[in-house]
Amino acid sequence: MIIYVDDLTQKGPDIYANLTERELRFSYEKAGGFFIAESPNVITRALDAGYEPISFLMEERHIHNDASQIIQRCPSVPVYTSSRQILEKLTGYKLTRGVLAAFKRKTQQDFRKICQDARRIAILEDIADTSNLGAIFRSAAALGIDAILLSPKCADPLNRRCLRVSMGNVFKINWAFMSKNAEDWPDKGMDELKEIGFKTLSMALRHNSIEITDQILKKEEKLAILLGTEGTGLLEKTIEKSDYVAKIPMKDGIDSLNVAAAAAIIFWEVGTNSIQL
Repeated sequence: MIIYVDDLTQKGPDIYANLTERELRFSYEKAGGFFIAESPNVITRALDAGYEPISFLMEERHIHNDASQIIQRCPSVPVYTSSRQILEKLTGYKLTRGVLAAFKRKTQQDFRKICQDARRIAILEDIADTSNLGAIFRSAAALGIDAILLSPKCADPLNRRCLRVSMGNVFKINWAFMSKNAEDWPDKGMDELKEIGFKTLSMALRHNSIEITDQILKKEEKLAILLGTEGTGLLEKTIEKSDYVAKIPMKDGIDSLNVAAAAAIIFWEVGTNSIQL
């Protein structure tokens, strides 16, 4: 169903123009919330993961080209369309790939359930930058991480930018927030990780830090890798409650990496492909 528009304030396509990321996530609580996916690749991965689309917004030129298979796959979903210039004016941002989709959110899984058969998981503490978050998800999906758990203050993995940076890999890996309550982290959260059988590894520079190449890490049957916020790293209490503290060996006096870069290195080193039991 193709619908030409020149005003996104009208009912239907207004979801792409009038709602912030926070409003998309929380304003429609009765419906469970929504999110916006951008680019045919990301949209296709959301569909493959079972997310339900409520509408599409795209440039006219994509209807019979890049987005044609998506439209054929969802024949009853409205497709709002116009020129690139009009769409950018109405949405307020540049459409990188010219195709957007609004999806319903799913009910979040309990983190204990998604960790039942997991051997390597990542715990992200208070990571607010959506680009870093997306890059971490992409590396996790590629490098042997079975699930990602997030502290209550982390950014939303279904944020439009996070989805784009991850290339839709947010939909390829199990993830969940450990709690909605900020006060549950780190004490309750760290205790719960141990209750479900995980040894915990904090990435931090401390006097007792071991190198990530230490064979003891690869021999752990179930290991949770903790990565901290971009500015200050992990909380002291998180580090204190961890079973291991590890560092990435570096040269020339450099003591830290961007959290997304550090995540890729540690995932490669101790992901499921490197387990030695």
